[in-house]
Amino acid sequence: MSFQGEQHPGVQAPTADSEGFRLNHTMLRVKDPERALAFYTRVFGMRVLRRLDFEEMQFSLYFLARPEAGERVPEESGERTVWTFSQRGVLELTHNWGTEAQRDFAYHDGNADPQGFGHICFSVPDLEAAQAWFDANDVTFVKRGDQGKMKDVVFVKDADGYWIEVVQADRLGQMGD
Repeated sequence: MSFQGEQHPGVQAPTADSEGFRLNHTMLRVKDPERALAFYTRVFGMRVLRRLDFEEMQFSLYFLARPEAGERVPEESGERTVWTFSQRGVLELTHNWGTEAQRDFAYHDGNADPQGFGHICFSVPDLEAAQAWFDANDVTFVKRGDQGKMKDVVFVKDADGYWIEVVQADRLGQMGD
């Protein structure tokens, strides 16, 4: 029998109505797309899959991901848009035009009071190498892997102050109950 998910109070069995649903992306608002894109493409090696501009509403969407080696990404923009919205693990950066020129403008990171949104997470093959890479790229740490009660879990901040959890999956097998 295949894994059906952990059972906890409130969990309900999926119905045929939700067959084929998948989480595609999560969205973060960014003040300055150039800074945010530099961070995610340089530090985390993501690629911009698609940019969509909405001139009437004055915002742009940037969809980023890490396609697998050898994965075929469509060249034609319409096909690539459809492909992008069928993927898993996509990060959408939303830029409301003009925020980059507002000196004191900042989005709430979700971790300051009142807390709300927490973080996104990347898994890496080597946590120590990732931490060294972050140091070499002047990434701001919230917590290193040897700090705090949860060892082997790193938190860094992106260009807008959003928290990013960084883990090495094979170190987490004994986590929790």
